[in-house]
Amino acid sequence: MSDVISRFPVPTLEEMPDDIRSRVEAVQEKSGFIPNVFLVLAARPDEFRAFFAHHDALMEKDSGLSKAEREMIVVATSAMNSCHYCVIAHGAILRIRAKNPLLADQIAINYLKADLEPRQRVMLDFAIRVSKDSATVEQVHIDQLLETGFSLDDVWDIGAVAAFFALSNRMANLTAMRPNDEFYSLGR
Repeated sequence: MSDVISRFPVPTLEEMPDDIRSRVEAVQEKSGFIPNVFLVLAARPDEFRAFFAHHDALMEKDSGLSKAEREMIVVATSAMNSCHYCVIAHGAILRIRAKNPLLADQIAINYLKADLEPRQRVMLDFAIRVSKDSATVEQVHIDQLLETGFSLDDVWDIGAVAAFFALSNRMANLTAMRPNDEFYSLGR
């Protein structure tokens, strides 16, 4: 198996700016490894900082969406976008956050056949629409989410997570980012 994690040059820890190296080392200490996304994106420090600031604003805040629901959005849209890295990495995070490896794997393969609650199905249908063809979003789609019990802020969050990870999927595919082997066994 190849050890190459990107088709672009990847800096060493020593080559990274201090703030980025500190963040990468903190992630390594917490998880026991460095997710390749941190290494690949560190090649462009300003973009790294902007990417992770936006990521954290969407994925780590208090919200009407649970952290598991946000990961469901990432996994379903990443599968639709054929993003191997994000499906594997966020599938692992979803297994941990949802405490349900079966559901995480079902969403990674085909969310339409997953054992979802009605709320989750409506959420993922909307997220897929935003990721795949955002120009087709109409008020009726937002109303459907509101009728399911989501707030208007939740609707924004669903769309924002889907849109952000559409960017992430495209960057991971552009760089041929390889998922870390560690992700495959997490949460199982």
